[in-house]
Amino acid sequence: MEKPEQSKPENSTCGVGSGTLPGACAPLAFPYIPMQENNPSRYSQMEALETGTLFPGLNLPFKEAIQARTKLANTALVELMALDFAIDELGLYLTTHAQDQEALQLYWSYVQLSREGREKYQKMYGPLLQTDLTPEEGYVWLKDPWPWDFGGND
Repeated sequence: MEKPEQSKPENSTCGVGSGTLPGACAPLAFPYIPMQENNPSRYSQMEALETGTLFPGLNLPFKEAIQARTKLANTALVELMALDFAIDELGLYLTTHAQDQEALQLYWSYVQLSREGREKYQKMYGPLLQTDLTPEEGYVWLKDPWPWDFGGND
């Protein structure tokens, strides 16, 4: 059986296996993603939020310039953000490493810390998410003052 001929899009000047760049064609890239081993070393929650990954082995060198300019203040809200980021990263890791008991225990401890921190924060400053509202409160999502109006996220 004869192989069907692949057609180029009408406005394309690049061949099969190439893509357009401004003013030129370039070969398509094939990314390589290494598989993480069990029990990889981890950054603290705050370091993970600042570097963009929980795992030092996935920290890309080009991020250093960005990281130097994005230091976050250590506030209650930033701590919650760091915990939630670490929870998301561990959840992604556990998708492919479900048997890693150390990571699983760390995941659940972060989830508990996040719940407790969120509850404490919301008692002081109000809901963080629209879904944190209760029917008894009505819809008071846009109620002033906002936490940052009076340093509420400190």
